[in-house]
Amino acid sequence: MTTTALDIAVVGATGTVGESLVQILEEVAFPVSTLHLLASMESAGSSVMFAGKKLKVREVDSFDFTQVQLVFFAASPAVSLSFAPKATAAGCTVIDLSGALDGATALVPEANGERIGELAQPALITSPSAGAVALAVALAPLRGLLDIERVQVNACLAVSEQGREAVSELARQTAELLNARPLEPRFFDRQVAFNLLPQVGMPDEQGHTSVERRLVSELRQVLDLPQLKISVTCIQVPVFFGDSFSVAVQSRRSVDLAAINAALEAADGIELVEPGDYPTPVGDAVGQDVVYVGRVRHGVDEDQQLNLWLTTDNVRKGAALNAVQAAQLLIKHMA
Repeated sequence: MTTTALDIAVVGATGTVGESLVQILEEVAFPVSTLHLLASMESAGSSVMFAGKKLKVREVDSFDFTQVQLVFFAASPAVSLSFAPKATAAGCTVIDLSGALDGATALVPEANGERIGELAQPALITSPSAGAVALAVALAPLRGLLDIERVQVNACLAVSEQGREAVSELARQTAELLNARPLEPRFFDRQVAFNLLPQVGMPDEQGHTSVERRLVSELRQVLDLPQLKISVTCIQVPVFFGDSFSVAVQSRRSVDLAAINAALEAADGIELVEPGDYPTPVGDAVGQDVVYVGRVRHGVDEDQQLNLWLTTDNVRKGAALNAVQAAQLLIKHMA
């Protein structure tokens, strides 16, 4: 890779994350020479706007990856497993958003951007799950202030985390209920509108879902704390866009709230909300490029615990923007 304009492919360009990724490439004036938009056979033939032009989406199956230097994979794990090896063999740098690629380096520029200098070229990078990105952005600036013993997370995940079909399902269920029509769940196994589902995906023998295990694994890697004890419960909430997190960090020593607030205030990628106020997905996070942090406080009668509330746009900040920022960091390093 060089600092000149790059030929780039986006796999999964018609999905919610893929479309956002293409939009952000244009917004940040990423050095694109030719942009190739790729998707499955079902989505091929449609068009996506980029730099004032309609670009036709082509089938990934027949694409020659020697035409590009950088590939974003914003599709399913199965697609990444099928085509990322072909892109790597063609000499492409790969930034994958599915979490499916073994050996890829999980990168969140605000948290572990220094790792970019360790990567072999062409690089193989994972842009972590939106939850891991949000938590890493918020916890990374606090590592020097806390002797972290344990992190407990309740992750309230928007339906867009599961793609366009899940968004349509919430909209359909909501309309049916508001019009007093009988509800038949389709995408989800039960009613999600006006409800909470305390399990996202199928649990394994220990009762944990793949979403929860991925979040734990990636957060440990990004924070470079491989033995960190992390407890996660992912909850499907009836929100279209914007993930939120209730976080409790147990420290081995007393937590200095003034120092914590100062670190959060100074950190890149964070918007710290004033005491007494709190951020929400709607009205604050959706459409924004930061992680909002509020309700910074000790545990009840426990000054060794730090409690936080986080919210962020899962599609934009948690997925698409993080992937683009990783690519920008790589280009800067190669300059």
